[in-house]
Amino acid sequence: MPKIKIATVFNIELEFVTSDLPRRILAYLVDITILSLYFLTVKSVLYGQDSGFYDIERKMGIDILIISVPMLLYSLICEVLMHGQSVGKRLLDIRVISLDGKEPTIGQYMIRWIFRAFEWPFFFGYTFFSVDYLYFYLFITGFFGLGVVLPILITPKNQRLGDLAAGTVVVKTRSNLSVDDTLYVNIQEKNYEPQFPAVLQLSDRDINTILRVLKNFEKTGKDATCIKLQEKIKSVLNIETDMDSVTFLRTLISDYNYLAGK
Repeated sequence: MPKIKIATVFNIELEFVTSDLPRRILAYLVDITILSLYFLTVKSVLYGQDSGFYDIERKMGIDILIISVPMLLYSLICEVLMHGQSVGKRLLDIRVISLDGKEPTIGQYMIRWIFRAFEWPFFFGYTFFSVDYLYFYLFITGFFGLGVVLPILITPKNQRLGDLAAGTVVVKTRSNLSVDDTLYVNIQEKNYEPQFPAVLQLSDRDINTILRVLKNFEKTGKDATCIKLQEKIKSVLNIETDMDSVTFLRTLISDYNYLAGK
């Protein structure tokens, strides 16, 4: 699967694995199933067994307001509130991120959402007919969805048109890291004395960068990146120390956890 490398503020590259097409399709099917169940449930509550043709002028307005609009906004609201995920994406362990490695902005989420216009026949078409046409509009949506699949297959980072326009990419959230590789480090010493209080000037993302560099050192035994990162951090935080690079970075992690948890 394609991988992308994103440079951090410390000029250290983080590697992400882009989501494969089958995983994205499964996530989409989960979301479209949720929307279909919502559609059928609300239709049943509003009209009971009345699934035939009906007075468009009398019922179209309430259909659009209560059914179509929530369905239309589903993906946008989910991605904003769930930090780049919908229910389907969360279940399939994938997430939308910006190409700079950060969470996308509201504007980026909106651009991605606008490019989901292929779904609109499903969201609004049935209001002109009946609930029996749901499957027809699902088919139409799937047909237009073929135009989404092609860019994912041919672009280097598996991006659909909405991703290309918004500057985003869908990546896997699962990695080989264990709980021991997270930001949290249990400080066993009761009277722990942090050595570098300035570490609080770093963000969680910066600390994650340090953790990834240390993890790479543990795998390879090569400390070149650790030394580079140490020099950069010492410069940014105005720290002077004779610690070796690995000990320095591990101390920063401990200090950060201790100070941030106070």
